[in-house]
Amino acid sequence: MTHADKSLHTKQTMAASLKKFMTVKPLSKITVSEICTSCSINRKTFYYYFEDIYGLLHWMLEQEALEVFKQFNLLTDYEEAICYIIDYVDNNKHILNCVYDSIGREGMKRFFLSDFHVSLNVIIEGLLKEMNIKIDLTYKQFLCEFYTNALSGILTDWFHDRTVRTREEMIHYIVLTVRTSLKGALSGTDSIVG
Repeated sequence: MTHADKSLHTKQTMAASLKKFMTVKPLSKITVSEICTSCSINRKTFYYYFEDIYGLLHWMLEQEALEVFKQFNLLTDYEEAICYIIDYVDNNKHILNCVYDSIGREGMKRFFLSDFHVSLNVIIEGLLKEMNIKIDLTYKQFLCEFYTNALSGILTDWFHDRTVRTREEMIHYIVLTVRTSLKGALSGTDSIVG
C-alpha cells in the first residue's frame, strides 16, 4: 500500500467514525479524542490531516458528494449532476441535519459555495464557447457568485424543509432555471463586453 493509499484509508476511517458519532450526538459534542480512540490513531495523526472536526466534515462531504459531482460533464449532464446532489441529500439527511443544527444555514451554505462556484464557472465557460461570445471578466465573476449563492441557498433551505417542494420539482426547477436564465444572461451581454 502506497503512502497516498494509507493516507486516504486513514481519512476514510476517520470520516466513518465521525458519521457513526453523528448518529448519536450533535456535531458540536463530538471530540477529536473520540474520533482518535474509535480509529485507534493518536491526536497527532488527526491533526496531520485536519485542523479540526469541521475540516474532517468538509473533507467527508467533498469526497462523498462534491468530488463525484465534479466528474459530471456539466454542459451536457447537469440534470444528472443535480439528481446526484439531491439523492445524496436524501440519503444523508441525518448527517446533513446534524451539520445544519451545528453550524446553521450560513455555515452550511459556506460548505458548498466554493465547489458550486467552480462548477458554475465550467458551465459558463462552456456556454460562452457554445454561443461564441466573450464577456467582461467582472460580469462572469458576478454570474458565478449569483448562481452559486442561489443554488447553495435553495438547496440548503430545501434540505432543511422538504414541505415546500418535492424532489422532482426541485430538480425540474433548478435545471429549467439554470438552462434558460443563464443563456439569457449571457445573450444580453453586448453592452458589457470588456
